Amino acid sequence: YFKGIIERDRTLLGKAITLIESSLQKDKKKAFRLIDKCLPLSGNSIRIGISGTPGVGKSTFIESFGLLLTQRKHKIAVITIDPSSSISKGSILGDKTRMKKLANSKLAFIRSSASNEELGGITKHTKDIITLCEASGFNIMLIETVGVGQSETLIHSITDIFIYLTLVDNGDEIQFIKKGILELTDIILINKSDLNQKKANQIKFLLENNIQQKDEHQSIFTCSAINGKNIK
Repeated sequence: YFKGIIERDRTLLGKAITLIESSLQKDKKKAFRLIDKCLPLSGNSIRIGISGTPGVGKSTFIESFGLLLTQRKHKIAVITIDPSSSISKGSILGDKTRMKKLANSKLAFIRSSASNEELGGITKHTKDIITLCEASGFNIMLIETVGVGQSETLIHSITDIFIYLTLVDNGDEIQFIKKGILELTDIILINKSDLNQKKANQIKFLLENNIQQKDEHQSIFTCSAINGKNIK
């Protein structure tokens, strides 16, 4: 596994991630050894966390943003966390099918992981998956959280930049000044702004005024991931 990772073999990288996600005791011992080997080769990437409510367009944004990065010859790893059913315990793990263009890029690696009903937006293995991807030479990590709302704050502790996507119709200005995920955010993106650019600009203005009053350092943009508007 380690040889495959450092030689940038995607198949073996995928199998290595499956190994560290395994709950079998025999696999756990191998996983610990593998992570120890990869740790000295990790820590050299920009880690970007991406959160937002379900349906906000996180996957579409990641594909649009990821294609821009690969055009600039960056090697990107996309780690997505998929919600697990509390009834069947299964997960769809279908994010890769939403990013068909990016999935076909030789400079991108996409991996979906089940949340296993863990709270906080990421899984207990997310940090280890990042370590393996960094050891395999990927220099930008895009970590898409489950999308559980204002309590989804664990992603902030493992990333360098935290992006929160919202929509024009996601509540009023009071909703945007609530504590929680928004106060940890570095960049707020008002996505699908092409549907109502005037209202998107109004929300952007309200958010910027609120941030200035609190003396916080955040950037706010309107964008449309589906047509590439303002992604650059």
